[in-house]
Amino acid sequence: MRRIYEFVCSYQFVIRLVIMLTKSQKKEHVSAGTKEIKNSESLIFADFTGVKTADMRNLKTSLKALGAKFKVFKKRLLKIALKDAGVEVDPTQFDAQVGTVFATKSVYDVAGTVHKFAKELAKTKIDFKMLGGYDMKEKKFFDALQMISIAKLPSREMLLTQIAVMLTTPIKKIMIALNSRKEQLEKVTV
Repeated sequence: MRRIYEFVCSYQFVIRLVIMLTKSQKKEHVSAGTKEIKNSESLIFADFTGVKTADMRNLKTSLKALGAKFKVFKKRLLKIALKDAGVEVDPTQFDAQVGTVFATKSVYDVAGTVHKFAKELAKTKIDFKMLGGYDMKEKKFFDALQMISIAKLPSREMLLTQIAVMLTTPIKKIMIALNSRKEQLEKVTV
C-alpha cells in the first residue's frame, strides 16, 4: 500500500496526468502551433532538458524583445502542425525534448540570442542546445552545426558599422595626409 502511495505522489505520475490531453485539446494545440508557424518567419528547435524555469523566463524575455516566442509542444503534435503549415521538418528526429522558438524575424537575427543564452547556461553546467532551425522564406532547414555558425555571425547593424568604418578609413587617411602637407606648405611660406 505504501508503495502505491509513493508512486501516486511521485513526480512522474503527476507529469503523466498533466501531459495526457483529450482529442479536442490536441486539436487545439495543433491549430495553435500551425497559427504560430504561419505567423513566423523562422523557427529554431532547442533541447531544454534540465533548464530551470527562471532561466527559461530569462530566455523568453530576451526573445520577446526580438518579437519571438519560445513554446513547447509535444513532438508528435508539433510534427502535425508543421505539416499543416507546409513545413517539411520532422521534430521526432530529435531524441531530446524539443522547444520551439517562433520568430517574426530572420533566423540570422534570432539565433545569436539563443546561442548566447546557451553559452550562459553552459557556465553553470546546464546543457541547452540548438537542435536546428528553419527559415520560412527560403524553406530551408539548418542543422545544429549550421545554427551555431549562424549564431556566431555579427548582427546586421554590426556588419554595417564595420563596412562603414572600412570605407571611411582610407578617406580619413587621405584627409590627414592632405592636412599635414598643407601645414608643411604653410610653414615654408611663413
